Amino acid sequence: MDLIKKEKLIGEIRKLVSDSIDFNKDINDEEIENIITEIVFDKAKEYYLTVSEKQEIIKAIFNSMRRLDILQPLIEDKDITEIMINGPDNIFIEKNGKVSKLELSFQNQERLENVIQSIISKVNRSINESSPTADARLPDGSRVNAVLPPIALNGPILTIRKFPEKPMTIDQLISYKSLNEEAAEVLRRMVEAKYNIFICGGTGSGKTTFLNALSNFIPSDERIITIEDSAELQIVKVPNIVRLETRDANTEGKGEITIRDLIKASLRMRPDRIIVGEVRGHEALDMLQAMNTGHDGSLSTGHANSCEDMMSRLETMVLSAAAMPLDAIRQQIASAIDIIIHLGRLRDKTRRVLEIHEVLGYENGKIQLNPLFNFVEEGETDDKKIIGVLKRTKNKMKNTQKFKMAGICEKV
Repeated sequence: MDLIKKEKLIGEIRKLVSDSIDFNKDINDEEIENIITEIVFDKAKEYYLTVSEKQEIIKAIFNSMRRLDILQPLIEDKDITEIMINGPDNIFIEKNGKVSKLELSFQNQERLENVIQSIISKVNRSINESSPTADARLPDGSRVNAVLPPIALNGPILTIRKFPEKPMTIDQLISYKSLNEEAAEVLRRMVEAKYNIFICGGTGSGKTTFLNALSNFIPSDERIITIEDSAELQIVKVPNIVRLETRDANTEGKGEITIRDLIKASLRMRPDRIIVGEVRGHEALDMLQAMNTGHDGSLSTGHANSCEDMMSRLETMVLSAAAMPLDAIRQQIASAIDIIIHLGRLRDKTRRVLEIHEVLGYENGKIQLNPLFNFVEEGETDDKKIIGVLKRTKNKMKNTQKFKMAGICEKV
């Protein structure tokens, strides 16, 4: 059966199914699937459908009524890492590091908007013309961002960043050559010794994945508080964990809970460590103050193009939150953060650790950084894959007090 006939048949069957269901009654997925199956088999007598065509139509109609329509197979495909929808007719995916356009489209713009509303409402958030942007998550932890017209000029926009079912480990990152065993061992000891670590990088550089991997080194007897815009961290080895998520304001402009609010609340929960998924604004000040007031071993991420750039961005974030002298801000940053890691996505689409710097302190009007590891590019393979290695610099680590206090070998 050609595509046009199939779409027409699916439309007919969907209408018959809708007419057969009393939506005022509570009806479960199995009952709906049975109704769809019965109608499809009845229609098959008229259209002579093969077994595979019947299964495909049943699944398509069920997904459109109870799941995420044409997106459901993409969500279930474990090899797809990103789904990008630019209006109902332009669907792109990232698979194995490559972006491609699919020959798929929503029935119409209204259907796409319904899918977006379904996703956003399930996390108790709202999106409409007066508030046309929203962040959310899927049940599997995938990160979702949606933008509606009139802000989006080419129709509703939906971007889904998928994460693996099981969080990636450092050993897996080593196997992908994102970092080497020497750097991984150093970072393990730093996490155990409660160094405050900040991870920075561009969009899609793997910050959340790397943060998850580092969190596996946290001792299992500690109490962890995670704070995020949309919960996506997957910390599995620490049983005493509290997961906090922000909340948008309601239609009356009330009830908003920000990352700043959650950081302040977390300090009253007796945390051993606080993990802030990403800082991008005023909350930077509260995060730094938490790090400076006895919550060693805290972790966070932010967007930046280098370790030095991240320092400057943190200055700007803190300045936006409080009218403080620049010297005081820089001193606060330098005393709060011990280690800063820069991740990057290279031109061959691989994600690598590019820099690991120690934050030494504030001196001569500047935050002093001590490079411990740098990525050195050594060439390219015939298929344009970058050859390179994360190399230890000749600089010795200066601030080893936390290693001594934790009884951990301080050789770095």
